[in-house]
Amino acid sequence: MLAGYGLVALFLIVAIFFTVTMIGMPIMLRGMGIVPSKPNPVKNSIFECGVETIGKSWVRFNFRYYFYALLFIALDVLVIFLYPWAVGLRELGYFGLVAALVFVAIIVVGYVYAWRKKVLEWK
Repeated sequence: MLAGYGLVALFLIVAIFFTVTMIGMPIMLRGMGIVPSKPNPVKNSIFECGVETIGKSWVRFNFRYYFYALLFIALDVLVIFLYPWAVGLRELGYFGLVAALVFVAIIVVGYVYAWRKKVLEWK
């Protein structure tokens, strides 16, 4: 029964080892003197593409970008949850169909609400 979890445990061990190695390698190389660390004001200055910035470096973005991003993520989550449902539709029966319709209805209500509030209009 637990044989199927062996691959999951192996994957988890490899992922943790990779993460610790990638975080620890620069620290170890700097301690050995291989990676130079000579900070100065020129290196710490703000620049973009090798050119000094003109104007403020903190630019305020339009918040509507975030609404579109959240809507995109919500629809992606919808697709991710509907795909396994579509694959196992015959085994789920009517209960699975009703559950999926309720899920889609909730998403549609949220989408219509955002549409009515004119959040999706670009100004």
